Parts: sequence; C-alpha cells; structure tokens
Amino acid sequence: GIQGIVDAYRQILPQIRLYGPTNFSPIINHVARFAAHSLQQGTAAQYFILLIITDGEITDLDQTRQAIVNASKLPMSIIIVGVGEADF
Repeated sequence: GIQGIVDAYRQILPQIRLYGPTNFSPIINHVARFAAHSLQQGTAAQYFILLIITDGEITDLDQTRQAIVNASKLPMSIIIVGVGEADF
C-alpha cells in the first residue's frame, strides 16, 4: 500500500544520490514491456504503476513523450514526482 511506498522511500533516501542526465524513456519502455507481456497473457491479473521521483528536468523529452504514448493502452500508470527546485 501507500504506507509501504512511503516507508521504502524514507529507508532508501539517505543512501541514494540523485544525478543526471534525467532520461525517463528507458524505464518507461522497460515497465511497458512487462505490461505488454501481461496484456498478451489475456488476463487482467496484473496492473503496473511506475513511480518516478526526480530532482531534474527531463533530458529526453521527445523520447519520453513517445514512450508514454506507446504505453497509453497498456495496463499501467506512470506517476512522475518532482522534488527540489528544478523547473518541472
């Protein structure tokens, strides 16, 4: 649930270092492959939620837009949360 996500975030945050470039399309495409595979199975048993927490502006904007369009009919949601002072 949500509390599990918050707990995992708080646990890992002191151990990570955020840096660029900020390319979203590779991870969106990666999760989309899982969602596409699930869709091909013919069951609605799996739904994927990709949560991206970023401290930087997207550096592959055109590729990210295309990845989102390609994933739009798959059983998945993409949530992007900007943290910090970048122009999100």
